[in-house]
Amino acid sequence: MDIVLGLQWGDEGKGKFIDLISENYDITARFNGGSNAGHSIERNGRRITLKMIPSGIFMNGVENVIGTGTVLDPVSFKKEIINLRTFDETVQPEMNVIISLKAHFVLPTHKLLDIFMEESPDYTTIGTTKNGIAQAYSNKILRQNVRIGDMFAPDFKSRVQHILARDYKMLSAGGIELPSLEEISNEFFEAVDFLKRFRCTETEIYLNNALAEGKKILAEGSQAAMLDIDHGTYPYVTSSSTTASGASSGLGISPKKIGEIFGIAKAYCTRVGNGVFPTELFDELGEEIRTKGNEFGSNTGRPRRTGWLDLPALKYAVMINGVTQLVLTKADVLSGLPSVAVCTHYELEDGNTVEVSGLLPENGKPILKWVNGWDADFSTMKSPSELPKELNEFLSFLETELGIPVAYLSTGPGREQMLKMI
Repeated sequence: MDIVLGLQWGDEGKGKFIDLISENYDITARFNGGSNAGHSIERNGRRITLKMIPSGIFMNGVENVIGTGTVLDPVSFKKEIINLRTFDETVQPEMNVIISLKAHFVLPTHKLLDIFMEESPDYTTIGTTKNGIAQAYSNKILRQNVRIGDMFAPDFKSRVQHILARDYKMLSAGGIELPSLEEISNEFFEAVDFLKRFRCTETEIYLNNALAEGKKILAEGSQAAMLDIDHGTYPYVTSSSTTASGASSGLGISPKKIGEIFGIAKAYCTRVGNGVFPTELFDELGEEIRTKGNEFGSNTGRPRRTGWLDLPALKYAVMINGVTQLVLTKADVLSGLPSVAVCTHYELEDGNTVEVSGLLPENGKPILKWVNGWDADFSTMKSPSELPKELNEFLSFLETELGIPVAYLSTGPGREQMLKMI
């Protein structure tokens, strides 16, 4: 099993890369997160954002698994399937999407609780997508939730209604305006009936049997390493494990069966929502990068914060994930700048320096290394030999600092705009 995951704060271009290489695999498998994720894919000049469906969905003969470590909102999933069919009527998701019986449901009240906590002064506001993901995972840990396999039980409806009524009682006490319980309940159960059209199984057994048969699996991560619930910039993180070890636990596949680990990173940094961002740009250049790089959330449309590449954080992400190959994106966005900066370390108030860290210092001063910029027309590039000298020097610098090769370089948003470097 190979793994693709983001090394920064998400939005690195995982969907495009997975879509590109998934033809080399028999199965693509999503191992964490829910509809809070958004992988954008461009095909035939059009773009679609996949939230729950693995990015290998467009490849003939590729099975797509939604694994045990995910949380699934059936209402959002139904809308995504309908949108997918509109985008490409040749795709047959009922035939090649397989869902884990052990994945957990996102219930309608999970979204309402998410909104309440984000808007209440009594809770820490972290800037979530308000899709109920944290509430689903927290109820999973509290053992108060229902799983996909439960929808086949005769008492499923009554169990869900009990949870919804309990949550509504708690929300009503908070004095917030609520939609009709009957309305959101009916929408949920209609979506559950739609969900039953898909093959649901113990995906751990399915995937391990596939490996035993010699089939190739590509594990697809959502969000990114610096948003990991344990290793990210807490509390401004997601609610699941986004790392390579999370792929193993989220899919039920032994770490001994992991092969290549592709880490995706931008040539600069972005993040959405709140949280420490030492290299953030607040000037016109930051706005220029945001506009040129189309740095707006694929799921929410929110403007992304932009900043220079953060090597201490990137080194940390490479280390904890055991990344074997780096995929660098958005270098084309920086084209035309006379010089480009990289944060090599942080200088703390006590005079000490930090070169590798997942605990980004709020008061740490980013020490920047400036390198020569590059200027080229990336849209026509077909070979690494066409890259400008300054960019090659930048790539060599990254390889030396990170200790891994830059295996792929994105040259634009299009599906085919990716150079294989090794």
